[in-house]
Amino acid sequence: MSTTQFLFAGFGGQGILFSGKFLAYKGLMEDKNVSWLPSYGPEMRGGTASCSVIISDTPVGSPIVSNPDVLVAMNLPSLDKYEDSVVPGGTIFIDSTLIERKVKRDDVTVHYIPATGLANENGMPTLANMIIAGKILAAMGEFDEDGINAALGKVISARHADKLGLNLKALNLGKEN
Repeated sequence: MSTTQFLFAGFGGQGILFSGKFLAYKGLMEDKNVSWLPSYGPEMRGGTASCSVIISDTPVGSPIVSNPDVLVAMNLPSLDKYEDSVVPGGTIFIDSTLIERKVKRDDVTVHYIPATGLANENGMPTLANMIIAGKILAAMGEFDEDGINAALGKVISARHADKLGLNLKALNLGKEN
């Protein structure tokens, strides 16, 4: 029996909700029980944004993630707010382009990914979120091309179908870094 609770946090416009939805759909396509719960401030773009994702082999009782196994912090206020809530032995993924400080805890695994910098350098300035998603999947041993393609097919609308290749490139960039 395996359950992983994720908390994605940053500011509006960083794709926090999209990357959470992508991971949730990936779990769904792999016949897992999933929950995706978005939350954002009234400011929307530029305001706070977070989403809770639970992927489990068993039914999910509550969509609320209070103590995540995995935290994705894409800005400093998010790291400050949620660092202490991660379970001991959990994992924190940090966009080190935007967050200069190091994690204070020594009972968690930390991945510092210069996601925003990599996204800008590779001509995909809006896909730092997917670079981190690629890193998460690689770190968890879940980087499965079929599952990734199926999930992207669900979260990328037909209107934005031309962005599929760019999202795949961002995921692979995260896998390699």
